[in-house]
Amino acid sequence: MNNIETKEFPLEVETKNIIGKVVAISISKKKGIPKTNVQSAKLIENFGIEGDVHAGNWHRQISFLALESIDKMREKGLPNLRPGAFAENITTEFLELPDLEIGTRMKIGKEAELEITQIGKECHSKCAIFYKVGDCVMPREGIFAKVIRSGEIFIGDEIKILSAP
Repeated sequence: MNNIETKEFPLEVETKNIIGKVVAISISKKKGIPKTNVQSAKLIENFGIEGDVHAGNWHRQISFLALESIDKMREKGLPNLRPGAFAENITTEFLELPDLEIGTRMKIGKEAELEITQIGKECHSKCAIFYKVGDCVMPREGIFAKVIRSGEIFIGDEIKILSAP
């Protein structure tokens, strides 16, 4: 390594939990089914993702789950799980989602801004994933947000934490 590479490394370590990436965007027209992966989505202020069943004027407009959480379930015996299988809208990478606090604001892509409103969720009935491996990460590691500022998002977009409460 030359001196320039060595000097840049600590900067990447300091920011690794502040910047993440959109790995997948998923929507569905019906509740209770795995979502369909799409290349982009329009986030609408105080509504959610255009065309998604969970959009509306409430606190869980958009759901997030980390790819790292999906990998945990793959290791438990479901190697073919894909983003959207947990009915999450946005699958992320490089963010510790469950460690974010309610009220944290984030920016996705060029314009969209969201605010975290809930960490985890109660599952009213056990899903197929739970019955296959006896566990599901969404109740513990999924997070929910409302859209503060509209914008279009794309797979590969950067997710930046703007502020914490």
